[in-house]
Amino acid sequence: MASHDPISSEDFEKLVQQTIADLPLPYAKLMESIAVVVEEEPPEEVLQDLELDGEDDLLGLYQGQSLAADSFFGPGGEAPPRISIYRGPILRCCESPEEVVQEVRDTVVHELGHHVGLDDDEMPY
Repeated sequence: MASHDPISSEDFEKLVQQTIADLPLPYAKLMESIAVVVEEEPPEEVLQDLELDGEDDLLGLYQGQSLAADSFFGPGGEAPPRISIYRGPILRCCESPEEVVQEVRDTVVHELGHHVGLDDDEMPY
């Protein structure tokens, strides 16, 4: 990103919202029940939990029950599922705003995959 201004947090938030708004219908329906938050960097304890070496290995995180694990008899009052998108790592691995859009989209779809209970090797991306 050295050649031009990095994307500001406001612009990044807009990109994320736009990306979600542009998702194909099945994904868009799923997104209705999920909170999406943009964070600067993944928290240290998350990286340790996932045994990742550096913060740049994690672009997004899904937190919550997967639909597959969700049962009718599950305890109520759980926090709604949420997807965190990490601005720092995404900006560091992308060269252009177009790449950022693609990366955000892939990350959101990947985390949505976790929401519906897919493993990493079953993901569309």
